[in-house]
Amino acid sequence: MLPLSVFIITKNEADRLPAAIASVRDWVDEVIVVDSGSEDATVAVAESLGAKVLVRQWEGYGPQKVFGERACRNDWILNLDADEAVSPELAAEIQTHFHAGEPEHAAYTVPILPIYPTQKMGHPWTAFHHPIRLYDRRRAGFKPHPVHDSVVVRSGTVGHLKGFVWHRSFRSLTHHLAKINETTTWRAAEYRQRKGKPSALTLFLLPFFAFWKSYLLRREFANGATGVLISHMYAIQRFLRVAKAWEDAERRRLGLPPTLDLPNTDPQDQNQTTAP
Repeated sequence: MLPLSVFIITKNEADRLPAAIASVRDWVDEVIVVDSGSEDATVAVAESLGAKVLVRQWEGYGPQKVFGERACRNDWILNLDADEAVSPELAAEIQTHFHAGEPEHAAYTVPILPIYPTQKMGHPWTAFHHPIRLYDRRRAGFKPHPVHDSVVVRSGTVGHLKGFVWHRSFRSLTHHLAKINETTTWRAAEYRQRKGKPSALTLFLLPFFAFWKSYLLRREFANGATGVLISHMYAIQRFLRVAKAWEDAERRRLGLPPTLDLPNTDPQDQNQTTAP
């Protein structure tokens, strides 16, 4: 077992959590699950697979992950989401870095490979997101931002791993739509707090550019018809964020009840945020 702790935040993930735990439990020292009040069998499933479960009320992505990394007993930490799994290639690569002692760098980025419900495996070209997931908490750690969970490296260098984390973010198209509706509400609140009311030109142009950003720059064309669907959904997501921000501004102008609860966030912290 590597001197490595894995932590996973969860809520109602009984169906997807087993893949995440199974991908690491045979070669890491411990698996910590931080649950925020699941109403399904998530806690029982996690415990049956050998994970240590901690229950904590939801306060946002960053605070939940800060709590998770502090609960780990090892300094080296690997963070996974409940809808992810470490590929065998990545597992072997991480183990190689520990063979001679501690890894060379303070933190390591990992390519995230999206896998849509219509796919058995995503195309490698679409792994555009490379967040830090493996790190030494003495030199790096999550910042407590409620919306954007990202690791900040305080000292040392950053290495780059090649093996994939497989990411099955959506159970179905219906689940995708529901998730977009949920996440765009708090992203719209953050948009309003940072940028104010979006312009009519933004409302008009953003969906067009968002589709082509996904289809061409994120190379979703490699996924065929699934890539077309994903790119349209990305455009819808980007549009709803600014549309909800615009609606909230208009309602406030007219003296109607607002639709968004604007966050009280430190602007300096916002400037350091990098959204996926």
